[in-house]
Amino acid sequence: MYLSGLFVLLVAAGVVPVVLAPAAGLDAAWAALAWIGLCLVLATVDVIAAGPLRTVEIERRIPSRARAGEPVETSILLRNPGARGIRGLLRDGWQPTAGAGDARAAVDLPAGERRAVAMPLLPRRRGELRSAFVALRSRGPLGLAGRQRVIAAPGALRVLPPFASRRHLPSRLARLRELDGNTSVQVRGRGTEFDSLREYVRGDDVRSIDWRATARAGTTMLRTWRPERDRHVVIVIDTGRTSASRVGDGVRLDAAMESALLLSALAQRAGDHVHLLMFDRARRARVTGIDGPRLLPALVDAMAPVDPTLIDTDWNAVLTEVRALTSRPSLVVLLTAQDAPDAARGFLGALPSLTERATVLVGSAQDAPEPAPAERTAEDVYREAAIAHATRDSESVAAAIRRAGGAALSATPDVLPPAIADHYLALKAAGRL
Repeated sequence: MYLSGLFVLLVAAGVVPVVLAPAAGLDAAWAALAWIGLCLVLATVDVIAAGPLRTVEIERRIPSRARAGEPVETSILLRNPGARGIRGLLRDGWQPTAGAGDARAAVDLPAGERRAVAMPLLPRRRGELRSAFVALRSRGPLGLAGRQRVIAAPGALRVLPPFASRRHLPSRLARLRELDGNTSVQVRGRGTEFDSLREYVRGDDVRSIDWRATARAGTTMLRTWRPERDRHVVIVIDTGRTSASRVGDGVRLDAAMESALLLSALAQRAGDHVHLLMFDRARRARVTGIDGPRLLPALVDAMAPVDPTLIDTDWNAVLTEVRALTSRPSLVVLLTAQDAPDAARGFLGALPSLTERATVLVGSAQDAPEPAPAERTAEDVYREAAIAHATRDSESVAAAIRRAGGAALSATPDVLPPAIADHYLALKAAGRL
């Protein structure tokens, strides 16, 4: 059972008869006890008259997946097989990051009927969100007390990454179509594949003339080329301790996921095969062998439950996993930190063996530079010195990556995904992928 605020007010109202009791020749203590007894009797009657909760049946209706930051409609179905109606309050036990507000709703459940109670959610973080119970209260006719029961009703919602960088996809797809249809005809040589034949125009590269086709057609015919399809793009997301660093409004791991999703969507439209690996000292997620429209759902579903782990990444194990994904020449995108040379020692030591057989791009999310204040204090000077030191270390790591044969990109979380997509398109245009 439970006691309402109205019961407390009723008990407090007993101060009046207790104060007036001596004037009427009554003992104040006995008057107080009598008033409290009356309140308890009324509360007991209220509890007995409240609708029973023991037979109430609960069913949840929750979508299996939703995106972070987007509203989700969920509902709870209540069925009352009893002979008395239930009026009261329902509370759902979602965790705070589910965005359920106070998660309370009024309930009016007639006898023998079923009602749906809407429980809208606004999840603020990705991952598995759960609710283990539903607390139900049945109010008595006087409103002084009622019945209460906590009913086990497990529910789960998988919240996927928001993929906010998809706003950059239309412009990159337009550039990809332009590259495939126009720019590619002027590209010849290694890294491209045959597309079609056309007549020779003055100024064309004579090395592209197809002499057999020229002999058959009676006019000079030229081969045209397009960027190769059916290539492999391996995306490796570092889930070690550096991925837990705060960058912008989130952590570095979230920015890496946004970059991976945008690049995957672009590469899938370009006809390439995409492989995803999330790793620290163990494999946290792996997606391979999936192409076409099923790729992005598989990626976001694999990413959703992964969180940063506070351990150093084993880069030798990462390279072993990459070799297992594909043996063909491919583009390998490593999404990790470029913070300090000492922290990146293991990563830099393993990088040369990878650049020997693949085109490597290392992407890292960094905070945006802070504007200098008009009047600097000693704290501002120390902060600027720390930022300059971190920038110098990041540049040293980037230079070491380039010496090892890779390319390095470092940008804010909003800029990094389109920058990696642009690098992919540049490789396509140059015939290197």
